[in-house]
Amino acid sequence: METFVTMQSCKRYVLLVILILFFAHHISTSVTHYSIPEEMKEGSVVANLATDLSLDVKTLNQRKMRLDIIGNKKYLDVNKETGELYVVEKIDREYICAAKSSESCYLRMEVILENPLRIFNIEVEILDMNDNAPQFRRDAIYLDISEATPKGERFSLSNAVDPDVGSNSVKTYHLSDSEHFNIEVQTGREDSKFADLILKKTLDREQQAVHNLILTAVDGGIPARSGTASVIVQVLDTNDNAPTFEKPIYSVKIMENSPIGSLVIHLNATDLDEGSNSDITYSYSLYTSEKTQEKFNLNPSTGEITVKGMLNYEDFRIYDMEVIATDKGVNSLSGQCTLKIVVEDMNDNHPEISVKSFQSPVSENIELDTVIAVVSVNDKDSGDNGVVDLHIPDNMPFKLRESSDNYYELVVSEPLDREKVPEYEITFTVTDRGSPPLFDNETMTLELLDVNDNVPQFPQSFYTIRVMENNAPGALLSSLTAFDPDLHENQYLVYFILEKEIANTSMSMLFSINPENGNLYALKTFDYEIEKEFLFHIEARDSGSPPLSSNVTVHIIIVDQNDNAPVIVSPWRAHGSVVEEKIPRSTDKGSLVAKVIALDTDSVHNSRITYQFLQVTDATLFSLDQYNGEIRTMRMFSYRDPRHQRLVVIAKDNGDPALSATVTIKLSTVETAVKAYSDMTEVPLEYDIFSDLNLYLVIGLGSVSFLLLITILVTIVLKCQKPKPSKAAPPCRNSVISERNSTIADSTLVSNDAYWYSLFLAETRKGKLVVRQPVPKGSRYIVSSIPRSTGMSETSESAASTLQVGV
Repeated sequence: METFVTMQSCKRYVLLVILILFFAHHISTSVTHYSIPEEMKEGSVVANLATDLSLDVKTLNQRKMRLDIIGNKKYLDVNKETGELYVVEKIDREYICAAKSSESCYLRMEVILENPLRIFNIEVEILDMNDNAPQFRRDAIYLDISEATPKGERFSLSNAVDPDVGSNSVKTYHLSDSEHFNIEVQTGREDSKFADLILKKTLDREQQAVHNLILTAVDGGIPARSGTASVIVQVLDTNDNAPTFEKPIYSVKIMENSPIGSLVIHLNATDLDEGSNSDITYSYSLYTSEKTQEKFNLNPSTGEITVKGMLNYEDFRIYDMEVIATDKGVNSLSGQCTLKIVVEDMNDNHPEISVKSFQSPVSENIELDTVIAVVSVNDKDSGDNGVVDLHIPDNMPFKLRESSDNYYELVVSEPLDREKVPEYEITFTVTDRGSPPLFDNETMTLELLDVNDNVPQFPQSFYTIRVMENNAPGALLSSLTAFDPDLHENQYLVYFILEKEIANTSMSMLFSINPENGNLYALKTFDYEIEKEFLFHIEARDSGSPPLSSNVTVHIIIVDQNDNAPVIVSPWRAHGSVVEEKIPRSTDKGSLVAKVIALDTDSVHNSRITYQFLQVTDATLFSLDQYNGEIRTMRMFSYRDPRHQRLVVIAKDNGDPALSATVTIKLSTVETAVKAYSDMTEVPLEYDIFSDLNLYLVIGLGSVSFLLLITILVTIVLKCQKPKPSKAAPPCRNSVISERNSTIADSTLVSNDAYWYSLFLAETRKGKLVVRQPVPKGSRYIVSSIPRSTGMSETSESAASTLQVGV
């Protein structure tokens, strides 16, 4: 019984082993096959392994399903949730199967499951896509082909390589259009394609030395891809061209007595071949005489023919020779030409020039037609070769005058000026009439002596110099420098101030000039309010004999500084006192209460005055015009307004810094029915004839009338005086035309004649009109006098008066 049981157990064990071996063999021999194209995107599903292998999807995680790829990267993987086989990384067939020569490419892997253990073999075939273009191993294929190669000759070309397989590999080749070449496509082992280059027309290197072709390889994919390579054919030379000269016959002329080694002609033969086949040597032929070869040398390398012996026209006139050019090819070829050399008679004697007399130096003021030099010319040749011509440059103030045969005099034809040309390089050129002409020259230097014939010149004829008043004595005003183009003592200049008096004052007391350099200095401090300008002359004199001089007018303008404060002239009051005015309390709004007038003796810019209230009892009661100084009421007086108003007005000029003056006006209001005068109101019925303001106006009008009457009487007396026997002279400089004339006192004079300003000086502070320089007789000038107190206000035109100045 036990034996039976043991035998039964052994049978079961053997049966189990057989079953295990059977399943293992079944698993190892059963392969699941898939096919996919290369370059699939990551995540693409290849197949569902659970379905294809009859596996339960729900048990894949429990059975620890995994994928092992044999011998490659893990390009694929299994999704354990769905059982799908998907792409993990993009697959490149050419990279995976680069070492395999067959067209098939596989990825082999195992799917392993546990509990129970099962192994499935998976095989994925990677299908090729046409993703690679054919490529040549080299971009350029170089071939050297002799021009003697017969047509039909074949030349192997490098084939193109395409990593793709099957129909996607290289299928054919194309060649660019060529007159001399085409290709023939050949099929090699494993259906590979290559091309042979076939010569269909013989080559000629002299016509085209290099042929550039394009070879294109095309694969069989859809769409097809292609790659190109350059085929560069260098044509090798053969000695198939003989040397040739430019002309078959040459004729050249050469002068007798040509020096040894002189070039006669350079013969040049060309050979269209290259290398040693184009190297040429030159030689005389057997038909060239020995006498010719003795007179001329032929360079075998360059083809230059030079003079070897002395040539004489009288001995031999024509030389004939034959020159051969031979190349250095294996089978040398040659060409020849004929040369004819004609010897010509030569003008071989130069003309001669001889200076017999020459004066140098001469004065620049030398007279015209004065003889400077005497020269003679000579030529030993005869005929035209012995006839000579003498000349000098055309741009010179001289001319040649023939005195006798072959003798010439050089004379002055134009005035000379040393300041323009201090010396002349005179070149005498003598030329014969031979062919070619010969010449000789002789150069002489003619120096000119200076003459004091140029006056000193100032850069300007009139100088205007502005000087700020209150200047320091001795201050440099300007530098007035003249120029004299003469030499030595004739150009040494001395400067003077031409003495003229102004108001009994000499110019040398006001200004000084450095006699050596023309620096002008002020000797005193100027005051614009006293002296506004000066006009005088400065002379520059050279040291020549006799001396020459010139002068320049200098106009000194004193520039004003704001150094005078305004002076209040209206309303008038004693120094430091208060002006008292009375006005009715019934004065209307806008009525004129008072007018402040201030004068400033500075210039127009600095004397422009503006008025402002410094203090005012009631700012709402009065207004002040800042330009004309008029004080007007801004409203009517009320019973609450105080009877006494105190106004402090400041008059300020336009200087920088500004100066000012003040006036205090005490206004008292009175109860009266008479209204204050106003520009905007009617004249009242009752009027106080002897009010303070009217009294001032009457006094001013009387003064002006009195001064005008005196001026008229003085003018009548002067015109009635008996003239003196001597010629009447115009008013001299510094004469006073008008003094204490109310027309110009404290006024600005304006004239439309610019010349007037150079004749007269208006000292308006003193009421004088002074003559600067002599006034032409019969002159008459009309000027306008504008009171300065009006400044730039609108009343300037109405306040202007006219002054007539006549001689």
